Amino acid sequence: MKKNLGVQPYLFPMPTYMIGTYNEDDSVDVMMMAWGGICDMKMVALNLEEDHKTVANLKNRMAFTLAVPGTDTLVESDYLGLVSANKDPEKFAHTGLHAYKSENVDAPVIEEYPLTLECRVVEIQQQPYGLRVLGEIVNVLADEKVLDEKGKVDAGALHAFTFDQMQNGYYAVGEKIGMAWNAGAPIVKKSKISR
Repeated sequence: MKKNLGVQPYLFPMPTYMIGTYNEDDSVDVMMMAWGGICDMKMVALNLEEDHKTVANLKNRMAFTLAVPGTDTLVESDYLGLVSANKDPEKFAHTGLHAYKSENVDAPVIEEYPLTLECRVVEIQQQPYGLRVLGEIVNVLADEKVLDEKGKVDAGALHAFTFDQMQNGYYAVGEKIGMAWNAGAPIVKKSKISR
């Protein structure tokens, strides 16, 4: 039997992404976020609270990077979500991670993150439920260690982790259990309905 839990933001998995921006003094700011993702073939949507230092940086620079952290950077990534650059502008320096300037947007690329989308801010929307930032993907950077023999990103090689909104846990991602648009083919064949 199912139990009513009321209104909760309970979807699983939630992504863990790292937003990279520059502060006014050109120092690096990175924050972890979970409320966002792909919203079109070339677009991402970030749902953020207005008071984040990252939001001020996005408005100022109109650019950001969005990276997928690996489990090897779990401690540093979680720290970057715990501490606000409003309170500690040097928070990135405390992690021991390394950054360099993107060639395509005015934002930092974090060397230790295996997959990074370089984005420019297209629109910042004040919505009744919060702030939404829409970003256009202008380039994707991938570490060679996460590419397969065809040059495509191997999701298992990312060693990504997701967020659990229900109990505040992180979960490793990696085991491939099927092929999209293929696993359900036997039912399609059985029902004699074409795709």
